[in-house]
Amino acid sequence: MNWICLHAYDIGGAFARCLWPFFGKRRRLAIDNILKCGITGDKREAERIALKSWQHLTGHIMEALFVPKVITRDNWREHLDVETEASPKAVKLLLETPDTPIIIASSHHGVWEAATNVLSFVRPMIAIARVMNNKFVQGWLKNHHFRGNITVIDKNHGFNAEIMAQWKRDNAAMTILMDQHTSGGMQLEFLGRPAKTFTSVTRLAMRYGYPIIVGSFVRVAPYKYRLVGGDPLVFAKDADREAATQLLNDRLGEAIRKYPEQYLWVHKRWR
Repeated sequence: MNWICLHAYDIGGAFARCLWPFFGKRRRLAIDNILKCGITGDKREAERIALKSWQHLTGHIMEALFVPKVITRDNWREHLDVETEASPKAVKLLLETPDTPIIIASSHHGVWEAATNVLSFVRPMIAIARVMNNKFVQGWLKNHHFRGNITVIDKNHGFNAEIMAQWKRDNAAMTILMDQHTSGGMQLEFLGRPAKTFTSVTRLAMRYGYPIIVGSFVRVAPYKYRLVGGDPLVFAKDADREAATQLLNDRLGEAIRKYPEQYLWVHKRWR
């Protein structure tokens, strides 16, 4: 592992720190979000968390570029901690039950890009993500970020019959970031504040009966990631959709409160 590869996260973080003073609006938004969510009541601490989360964003993206060089099909288990803060049932479902389609509900927390690449060694991945309008930028992201057995779906195009068939046929993991902004959805609570919330995860789980793993992969060291989350959830077809979706939000909030420095506080989640 060369020096740049080893220190990619720190290089990204240092670059982000230099840019931080020039993003006043985002900086104020992040601090305001941290305070209003009750992560801390101290403004200085909120400023520290906001800066660390900004650095984590760039550091994570930089490190994700090198994940395919560092983490391979032969050594990937050495880079995942699934014992410290993860439910054994969730771990068994995710890593040892490849014949069952699953849903992974997460948020802009931890190392969502790196984790998707690593988990593609275990089972096919279907990632719901933002597809860039610029074809050159999108091509670069495809070649340098989501690599491996991963199908990326534009979040604006929904779930078509072909994707649903692929999900079931390949026993894939459908990965959805639930905290993306939407003008529709349900008005629920996220980190104690009202927020419009996508119900895609709940509707898929209720329709097909597949289990949901809720949580995050957080970074604990260079190229070392930890799964944080509880037992898998299964919803009946006639479940209360609002209550079920709120439960997912609550589970995600628990993980974020444990590692607030790795959440994307500059994200306009609450509008």
